[in-house]
Amino acid sequence: MKLIEKANILIESLPFIRNFYGKTFVIKYGGAAQVDEALKNSFAQDVVLLSYIGIRTVIVHGGGPKISETMKLMGKEPTFVQGQRVTDKETMDIVEMVLGGLVNKEIVTLINRHGGKAVGLSGKDANLIQAKKKVQGDEEALDLGFVGEVDKVNPGILSTLEKDGFIPVISPIGVRRTGESLNINADYVASAVAGALKAEKLILLTDVPGIKDADNKVLSTMNKLDIQELINEGVIAGGMLPKVQSCMRALDAGVGKTHIVDGRISHCLLLEIFTKEGIGTEIIS
Repeated sequence: MKLIEKANILIESLPFIRNFYGKTFVIKYGGAAQVDEALKNSFAQDVVLLSYIGIRTVIVHGGGPKISETMKLMGKEPTFVQGQRVTDKETMDIVEMVLGGLVNKEIVTLINRHGGKAVGLSGKDANLIQAKKKVQGDEEALDLGFVGEVDKVNPGILSTLEKDGFIPVISPIGVRRTGESLNINADYVASAVAGALKAEKLILLTDVPGIKDADNKVLSTMNKLDIQELINEGVIAGGMLPKVQSCMRALDAGVGKTHIVDGRISHCLLLEIFTKEGIGTEIIS
């Protein structure tokens, strides 16, 4: 009986595999899934499986806690304004070293160890992410230093890698026209990359079960109007706001569907993509 159950699980996933074959998924990888050893391995296995069944994946990763940890080791205290890291030149050097080197290569190695063909990139490679300086606030603009936002994504390098079965892993560092590096929110980078590739899905891994309503109940499907209502009512706020805004921007740019998924659940990607129920919140146009 157990064998028949296994066969049924595979058959249930068949329509999803057929629909998504040859399509591109952009996955924002962060939170607990990026630090817990068991979750790191289940994430890598999910990504490799998607690749083997013909789904093209692009990973965008964060790494805030590792940056703060490294800064402290180097005798520099992290400073935040309205949730954004204030990034002077010395901090930017640490950000680039940690994200582009340490964190990026760890993810690449992990995926490759499970049988994938991952390649590490930053937004500076092939001018992938052109950025401009982010200005915070209206009346009194706050200077956050080397903090940026996406100006333009040039996806040529990603398309070339995807065609040959490689899995791009991108650190969220952009480059200004002057050649300076800028630190960018990884959710926004994932959204911009998904939009530029006209991806089938944008999936954000988080440390919450999904978007909740005023009664703390997880909502499985929402559209842009539902989202706007919850923002206006103050139900969606804090750290969930940039994630939701990223999803909305991606939909506006032509992405098929967006998902906010609990990365603390083992094999969360497979559960969200290949089951009718899913496990997080999907946001559609």
